[in-house]
Amino acid sequence: MIARIGRSGPITLADYMADCLMHPDHGYYATRDPFGATGDFTTAPEISQMFGELIGLSLAQSWLDQGAPTPITLAELGPGRGTLMADILRATKSVPGFHAALTVHFVETSPVLRKAQAAAVADATWHNDVTTLPDQPLWLVANEFFDALPIRQFVRDADGWRERMVGVADDALTLGLSAAAPIDLLDHRLADTKAGDLVEHCPALSGIVQQTADKIARFGGAGLIIDYGDWQSLGDTLQALSAHEMVDPLEQPGQADLTTHVDFAAIAAHAAPAKYSRLTPQGVFLERLGITQRAQRLAQKLQGDARDAHIKAHRRLTHPSEMGDLFKIIALYPATATPPPGLEP
Repeated sequence: MIARIGRSGPITLADYMADCLMHPDHGYYATRDPFGATGDFTTAPEISQMFGELIGLSLAQSWLDQGAPTPITLAELGPGRGTLMADILRATKSVPGFHAALTVHFVETSPVLRKAQAAAVADATWHNDVTTLPDQPLWLVANEFFDALPIRQFVRDADGWRERMVGVADDALTLGLSAAAPIDLLDHRLADTKAGDLVEHCPALSGIVQQTADKIARFGGAGLIIDYGDWQSLGDTLQALSAHEMVDPLEQPGQADLTTHVDFAAIAAHAAPAKYSRLTPQGVFLERLGITQRAQRLAQKLQGDARDAHIKAHRRLTHPSEMGDLFKIIALYPATATPPPGLEP
């Protein structure tokens, strides 16, 4: 990377993140399974089966509410080890006709993770991006997918915006700023920012949301997008994780996970012709679906350390001081339908 910058000059953060995460030989996701206690981070499906079970029941009820069409696509973007989809399928096997109607589709580019997904879920079909998903009703989940998409960062000043770039100083990667210039794609942020404010822009987000929303609007279905972030980006949220610890994003390129907070307002802005639900904290969503009652039933069968771990998992998923408020959910759904259970228009 230092050699590349030496040849052609500083690169955008988006280019840096793309290489760090998906370089075919050295990229983070292309070369390892990063999940769980032995990896670098843990996602909600790895914390408790309850998360995937309730997601599955919400999607299945949405399918019933839309008249139980067949055939349908059940898809996941960035499916990790396949744990979430396996839990969705287990929880919905008793929903009459649902499994007979669906085929499972994964949007995943990592060869390592595709192998793990194949072991967890039988008869799945893989895609490199959303454009090749079938033209039919689509029920989709994206859990911690958008946070890993490369972003650009811009700092506002009196003369426009300066882009944050990755360069080299003293044989080490470093961050600097470009010259100031007007940036058309940030015109909508002039009203809510001031000099010195930093905003983030995800170049790939609009296309992914538009492609997904178009299928849902045309054919029916719903999309659940679950991630950490908020309504509109403001401030530097780039972070790197290695062995569950925060590290400098420039120190270990290709060896640490890079993520940023998701701008849910950007998702909503590209949802047409589908509708989008009210942005809802994860804890509120799960409580509406009955996670506490489910947790209590499961706890009756547990004792000792297993019961303590189960209680801790419930708290981690739902409590405002843990994942309950940090993670949020927004749904895409047809104009003629209602949001999936757990969400409001």
